[in-house]
Amino acid sequence: MIIKILISYVMGYLGITIEGYYIERFINMCRSNKVAIWHLKRNKEIQLSFRVNVRDFKEVCKIAKKTKCKIKITTKKGFPFFVHRYQKRKIFFILLFMMIVITMLSSNFVWNVDIREENGQELENLENDIEMAGLKIGEWKSKINTKEIINKIRLQRSDIAWLGIELKGTNAIVKVVKADQKPEIVKEDEFCNIISDKVGIITKINAQSGMANVKVGDTVNVGETLINGWMEGKYTGIRYVHAKGEVQAKVWHTKYKNVPYNATERKETGNIQNQYAIKFNNFKINLPKKLSKFKIYDTIETENKMKLFSDFYLPISIQKTTYKEIEEEPKTYQVEEAKNIGIQELQQELEAEIKEKESIVGTNINTYEKEDSIDIYVTYEVLENIGTNEKIVY
Repeated sequence: MIIKILISYVMGYLGITIEGYYIERFINMCRSNKVAIWHLKRNKEIQLSFRVNVRDFKEVCKIAKKTKCKIKITTKKGFPFFVHRYQKRKIFFILLFMMIVITMLSSNFVWNVDIREENGQELENLENDIEMAGLKIGEWKSKINTKEIINKIRLQRSDIAWLGIELKGTNAIVKVVKADQKPEIVKEDEFCNIISDKVGIITKINAQSGMANVKVGDTVNVGETLINGWMEGKYTGIRYVHAKGEVQAKVWHTKYKNVPYNATERKETGNIQNQYAIKFNNFKINLPKKLSKFKIYDTIETENKMKLFSDFYLPISIQKTTYKEIEEEPKTYQVEEAKNIGIQELQQELEAEIKEKESIVGTNINTYEKEDSIDIYVTYEVLENIGTNEKIVY
């Protein structure tokens, strides 16, 4: 049925209305003469509307004359009538033809590189590395060797666990899984010490296998041995083991901030101004280019790439530049006020950094007043498990 409709549209069809007393006879004669009519609709007892192919119109007129029916064309549909209607508009057809050619040619290139990082984990300079490896906007698709690009990036970067590239339409989809940065794992059957990975004061130590090298109250530095990977017996002598145990220490998290007494507070007024530009790959046309009317403003640029389908991007994009007006208001703080502002901000930063809030056992605040500002140091004392395995090398 769909094929018949498409053929009718290509060949052209007419919407016809006939009026007379012999409508049933008209329909029967059309069938006997193999004239295809469809979309029949009886409007009145003596009126019928239907559709017929252009090539059968003369035969329909003959049948209408024999059955003494009046005939009227109500609509003309299909490609032939479309061409006839716009045959004088040569520029339109030239532009249409050019657009079709450009679209067909552009389908052989990559016009968008979509990097999808697992769980929103951002990897530094990944976009630049992908481009340097050979996958970039405007590249001929047949020249892109995805396996070669993947191997280049994997050899260059150690922070990627998995990388996949898929070419769909004019879109290159790059899927990335970030590698977890884990310490070297020492096997259970290998001898090792437990060493400190933080500076702190020991509050608890429990050596399950091996011998404790420190005691409660000792201050330890990074790399200092906490539990030795060997045991000594009166009769057995020294024997090496895989050290195991729990070591808890009081460690320190410190943040610093300088707060000036005279500062400038910035806030948005709510007034905005938008500028637009059309980009053809790297060529940019401003529509039109004007300077912002605001004295002080922040600039935000966004770019929307044009596409025909979900993965068929065109080398055309609309760039939007938004100017947000900013008001600057001078602020003068007293010493205590500046101190409180700084302490509050630093405490918020520290609490966001420390996952287990109940492990915080103390707070130290140090301030140093200057002529035009104040230096603030906030330190949280936190109880944490410390220690990592270090393989014993003979």
